[in-house]
This record gives sequence, structure tokens and C-alpha cells, in this order.
Amino acid sequence: MATKDMDASLERKSTQPGNGRVILIAGPTASGKSAFALNVAASCDGVIVNADSMQLYQDLRIVSARPSAEEEKLVPHRLYGILPASTAFSTGAWLRRASAEIAGLRTDGKLPVVVGGTGLYFKGLTEGFADMPDIPDDVRQAARDLCDREGVEGLRAALAREGDGEAAVTLNDPQRLSRALEVIVATGKPLSVWQASAQTAPFLSGNDCVRIVLAPPRPWLHARIEQRTRLMLSDEGIGEVRALLEKELPPQLPAMRAIGVAEIRDFLSGETGYEETVHRLTVATRQYAKRQETWFRNQMTDWQRIDPSEGIGADEIVAQI
Repeated sequence: MATKDMDASLERKSTQPGNGRVILIAGPTASGKSAFALNVAASCDGVIVNADSMQLYQDLRIVSARPSAEEEKLVPHRLYGILPASTAFSTGAWLRRASAEIAGLRTDGKLPVVVGGTGLYFKGLTEGFADMPDIPDDVRQAARDLCDREGVEGLRAALAREGDGEAAVTLNDPQRLSRALEVIVATGKPLSVWQASAQTAPFLSGNDCVRIVLAPPRPWLHARIEQRTRLMLSDEGIGEVRALLEKELPPQLPAMRAIGVAEIRDFLSGETGYEETVHRLTVATRQYAKRQETWFRNQMTDWQRIDPSEGIGADEIVAQI
């Protein structure tokens, strides 16, 4: 595809509605998703809807590579920077917010352009998701406190006592273990039971949307990741992490586990130097991108693949709506 000039796209913005359809753009970190979505939305009077779990947070614009304030002025952006870092936001909560946004845009004749790297969000939109119960704040806090005191093994022991031996054995991530404990304490039912019985219908069908995965060649992506890493270590990126750490939030919160937070924390403390921090950030981001690519390859087998290194034009995508 020929590369399109962004300014030209903005100048020829169309007012043609998207006929109720939605464009979904997934891809690994640093693959150019945001720029592509901006080009598409500018070409067809679209509105960009965030599908990246870290870009939900107000505190991490640079670290999460959220669109800049200037980019957000070019076309409307929704669900970016809407949460404080002290909030844990579930996939179900995102689905409810995103579905409402998309429905409202379609009613208004606007084209929703949903873009991000959180594969589970796209899967929930197009395939349905287990609609989990609300958890009382005191139950959630108790699970977090246990995680802080006793870690993974403490959570596993508590799950076994409460009757969810399956989660105790199969889960390794402290956040997921905490979630499983919250669910069984609050409802008396294991997480697996809710996941099996509370599946919601997909919000979008195959005919409702154009589904795209950006699939860049590895060397091209790695070069962009290194550029992203050095941007994270700019004064602005370091300042974001410093301000976040000053809030002394629980370490298991999603925002505290974002790539860049731990690495920049160690840099600020003097534990690592600049080049070592660049290396650690680059490795962590590459590993994350690889996990994303594996998810997209295994879970999105029927989505269109586009190589962003060839230059992506919006016109051929918009023509599909």
C-alpha cells in the first residue's frame, strides 16, 4: 500500500457515515496502531476508541504511548486517560464502557475506530465474555492486602481453603489469583464456574466490523521499540513514573505493573544506570510484543493482516465499510 500523507487525509475528511460498521485495529506495541487509526478516523469522520488497558490511565501518557494532546485534537478520542492509577479496571468494565461508546457513535452516524493492543478486549467485543459479578470494596481490599503480605503462595492457600483448588493450582499471576479469591469470597462460586456460565453475547458480529491486525516484520518492530524505550526515559516519562511512585499505591494494581514503572523506579533509585535501563526496557517491551503477537496469531486467525512497514493507506480500509 502506498503511504498516505496525514495532513492530506485531514484536509479531505469525509462526512459519510460508516453505515453502522466498526473498524477494529489490533497490533503489538510500537507497531504504529495509533497513527494508523488517526489516519483512518480523519478520512471518514471517525472517532477513535481506546482498546489498550494501560492507556486508560491518566498517569501514564508517555510510558503507555498514549496519543498526544495534539493528536487527540485532530479527531475525537474516547476512553483515553479516564482512570486514576489507583483503579483496577476489569475487561468486563471496559466492555461495558466501550460498547456504550460504540453504540452511541453508531447512532450518531459516526464511524467507531477501535484501536489497541489488549487482545482480550477485542475478543470480548467479537466473541462474548464472561460477565463477572461486582466485588465489594472490602473483599477486594482484603485480597490485595493478603497478596501484599503473603504473595502468590498466600493467595493459593486462601483459594484452597475457600474451595477453589483449580485456581490455586492453575494460576500463577498474583493479579489473577487475587481476582479468583475475590470472586469466590464474594459469591461462593469459583471463578471457573462464572466463566463457564455467565458468557455474554458478542457485541459485534462479523458483519458489523472490519477487523485488522498489524503484523510488522520483527527487525522493523524492534527498531521502533528501541525508539519507544528512549522516549520513556525522557524527562517527561521519568517524571510520570516519579509522580506515580510518590502516590505509594499497592504494587499489584495494573498501572503499577505497566512496563516502564519498575525499570524507571530502579533507575531513579540509582540501582541501574541509563544504558542498563534502556536494555531492560527494550527486552521487556520486546517480550511483551512477542506475547501480543502470539495472542493475535492464535486468537485472531480470521483477521486481516497488514504489514505497517510498507506504509499504510487509510483509503483501502475505509473502502471496506
